[in-house]
Amino acid sequence: MSKIWEFFENLGEYVYVADAETHELIYMNKKTLKSYGFQSLEEIIGLKCYEILQGNSLPCGMCNNEQLKPGFFKEWEYYNPLLRRELHIKDTLVEDDGRKYRMEIAIDCGNLNGRGHKSEDYRNMEAALNEAIRVAQRQESMDQTLQVLLEFVGKNLEAERAYIFEKDDHDHDHNTYEWVAKGVAPEKDTLQDLPPEICAEWYRKFDENQSIVTENLEEMKDVDPQMYEVLVRQNIHSLVVVPLYDDGKVIGFYGVDNPSTRYFEFVSEMLQIMGHFIVSSLKQRNLVRELEVMSYSDPLTTLGNRYAMERYIEQVDHTEPIGVVYCDITGLKRINDSEGHSAGDRLIRRCCDCLKRVFEGNGMFRIGGDELVVLCTGISEKEFYQKVEELKTELAAHDVSMAVGAAVNTLEAVGKDHLLTESERRMYQDKAEYYRSTGLDRRKI
Repeated sequence: MSKIWEFFENLGEYVYVADAETHELIYMNKKTLKSYGFQSLEEIIGLKCYEILQGNSLPCGMCNNEQLKPGFFKEWEYYNPLLRRELHIKDTLVEDDGRKYRMEIAIDCGNLNGRGHKSEDYRNMEAALNEAIRVAQRQESMDQTLQVLLEFVGKNLEAERAYIFEKDDHDHDHNTYEWVAKGVAPEKDTLQDLPPEICAEWYRKFDENQSIVTENLEEMKDVDPQMYEVLVRQNIHSLVVVPLYDDGKVIGFYGVDNPSTRYFEFVSEMLQIMGHFIVSSLKQRNLVRELEVMSYSDPLTTLGNRYAMERYIEQVDHTEPIGVVYCDITGLKRINDSEGHSAGDRLIRRCCDCLKRVFEGNGMFRIGGDELVVLCTGISEKEFYQKVEELKTELAAHDVSMAVGAAVNTLEAVGKDHLLTESERRMYQDKAEYYRSTGLDRRKI
């Protein structure tokens, strides 16, 4: 017997060993392997203990690795929602070949549900939701935070699907976040831009501070036929949905499909508790998005700014051809001096509107007071120069003038930095030609 933990191979309790630093499983005894649906050790080697044993996507908040010492056991009680068992746990630290390992022995204390202990179920569910919030707060983005929350809710309620819907300015509903259990088909892409009449009955109840609790979907068939048709095609037979409120206004809803009947009586309350944190996360997400727009957008024109252009260049496919249009608004200084900056701003917006009409769908940026740039990716040389001519026609039709320089490469041609320089050079040539042809003093324009 080469490892100390192999002594527990035939023990009638749960035993596992994981690397204390990486959380990778290296051992389960026969009982643990069988309980989690594995046939051999080879299947679990390298898997994360928190993923397999707890169904979490991140290390457990209750992880006590830092408190463990060789030769000493830390004992505690825990209800495992995957095993559905109450466990008396003994943890210790084992050192082997210079590595530190967490060894856990979990003694089965029985099935709480079988003993009718609903209060224990509730407390364990409450603890799981607290753990969900703790882990969610550690995520790098609000999108990840919301996804982690749904994962915890779905897994701990043993549901098939958990989701968030948000209402837009036109009262249409959009499924913005979704978690699905293994083997369940995602529905998020099919549940976008739902017209108001689909969820009208639900929102009527939300306005009365009611949640949607349906143990048998067939009961909805006659009272809410439109929603019934949406749900029945998703193989939903039960659901719990609660409203999301912001300053007293319903901004959407979230819920679970086909949760375990074991938890059904307190699903609604648990979702409502979590709902406050979800709304807070949505508001933080919106704030971050607004700040990002402000950071990368020109407020006058809504075009991207110089930072946005740099990021755009970093993200484009460098194997595709690209065309660059470099524009300089003619006469802006004169307008600002003679008519005021409000008139100058109107001129800038008119020029940008011309750009948008011709180059909609491409990268458009205001990188200086009177300098505009368009980046066209995946475009042929012929199509690109046709667009440039369309722009000149558009400018003339709206009685505005811009010096325009353009350059395009092919797959084998020069890089984008060179194209920016070349298009700028051609813009200045166009600008000089304008001054020569009009006889105007460029210093006053």
